[in-house]
Amino acid sequence: MSLFANSKKIRCTAVVVAAGSSRRFGSDKLFAELAGIPVLARSLMTLENCGYISEIIVVTEAEKIAQAAELCDKYEIHKATKVVCGGSTRLESALSGVCEADRSCDLIAVHDGARPLVTPEIVERTIECAFRNRAAVPAVPSKDTVKLVSGSFVKETPEREGVRCIQTPQVFLPEIIKGALTNALQKGISVSDDASAVELLGFPVCLTEGCEENIKITTPLDLEIAEIILGSGKRRAGA
Repeated sequence: MSLFANSKKIRCTAVVVAAGSSRRFGSDKLFAELAGIPVLARSLMTLENCGYISEIIVVTEAEKIAQAAELCDKYEIHKATKVVCGGSTRLESALSGVCEADRSCDLIAVHDGARPLVTPEIVERTIECAFRNRAAVPAVPSKDTVKLVSGSFVKETPEREGVRCIQTPQVFLPEIIKGALTNALQKGISVSDDASAVELLGFPVCLTEGCEENIKITTPLDLEIAEIILGSGKRRAGA
């Protein structure tokens, strides 16, 4: 049972960023089938089934808006209120979606459309953490030693215990994420994720428990790994 089951009903808008080039994948990874269901559809199905999510906004390329809308219809993503055009960068795409969010929402969750194995538990846990702390992201410990480099040479080796691998959805108060993304865009600052933009404004970001299976599909190998995870019997569509 959710921690917030008997309290205020949280209304969270989910912005699903699905406007990437898929350059490393070789074709459009978001519409590639994962165990018979498109990657993007799997991401949307989990958000559709989350009680805290009140609406879903899909951000994609202009030429794929109709295709994304058809996918939402086919897989009964009833919470998908808008499919909008993204920008030339992920930052611009995220901001496009965030600005379309219902003004009455309590929180905004930004999720990679290419993370089809996200679970309802991750989504709910991160939303609840953000409701308490204003900004929250799921994370998992790094299994590998991480090196800070300059060119081909190592500058520093941070302690592995202090390193986390960050996932999505990343959840924030609406005014915080809108201001953070706008600030980064206006200053021409490149950020690797939405939380980085929030950190630039000085807001603390709380980490919550992610899952190693919540992988991002970037290469064909990632899709094969996701197939194996689904085939293990631990996952099912939308669950």
